[in-house]
Amino acid sequence: MSASSNEHRQPELVESILDPDPVRQFHRWFAEATAAGVPQPNAMTLATATPDGRPSARVVLLKNADGEGFKFFTNYTSRKGRELAANPFAALVFHWEELGRQVRVEGPVERLSAQESDTYFASRPPDNRRSSLASAQSEEATREELDARFEALKQQYAEGPVPRPDYWGGYRVRPARMEFWQRRFARLNDRILYRRTPENLWSITRLAP
Repeated sequence: MSASSNEHRQPELVESILDPDPVRQFHRWFAEATAAGVPQPNAMTLATATPDGRPSARVVLLKNADGEGFKFFTNYTSRKGRELAANPFAALVFHWEELGRQVRVEGPVERLSAQESDTYFASRPPDNRRSSLASAQSEEATREELDARFEALKQQYAEGPVPRPDYWGGYRVRPARMEFWQRRFARLNDRILYRRTPENLWSITRLAP
């Protein structure tokens, strides 16, 4: 099948059938991506920036999305953690190629509570918890150093729980803008933008592709 004929098979995005709440609309699309067998549909590009506007981006995993925002977990002392401390705004991009869809999220970022971070950390596999303790994320290290730290932690925490380090935890991106992108023929793609109003409601507009 040619690329152009495949594009004709993509559904069109119509404002009248969109949920007025973009997070609920996101959950619709996320469920469809999961049902379609998209590998790791919760993978998202996270873009941060320094105070003087120098950006960086990487792929992280969404752990939850609700009316409060989009949650992920990481090392607070990593590059992204340092940038979020200095400039607490971020952008997220979900790309589901199999469905010809993208979702963009932009907004301010805040740390989750220590209790919420503890709860999630305790749910991780034991080796993942040990690796969080072993890795000074974004700092220079040899593989031998990392492996040695990890093996020492396996011995130290052979029995009993692995504690969450205070430099590791969760963030929430509170959406101020969300865009839903649907591929269509001849690059006449659908782009629907949700913007939070001063009254804390959502306006919906269509953008040219």
